[in-house]
Amino acid sequence: MITSVYRATLFALYQLCIVVGILMMPLAIAAQQAGVTLPIHRVLANVEKAYEANLPR
Repeated sequence: MITSVYRATLFALYQLCIVVGILMMPLAIAAQQAGVTLPIHRVLANVEKAYEANLPR
């Protein structure tokens, strides 16, 4: 049961990261034009790896 709760939490976190990434797109474009990059892709990749590692086989 704890595994399924953990998996559901990871899935919710993954979805939340995607939504935050979409919502921050205008800010990311402006930051990129200023020469700054936001590390949203790294956060999303780490959460995705954790979620996929805990999928039932």
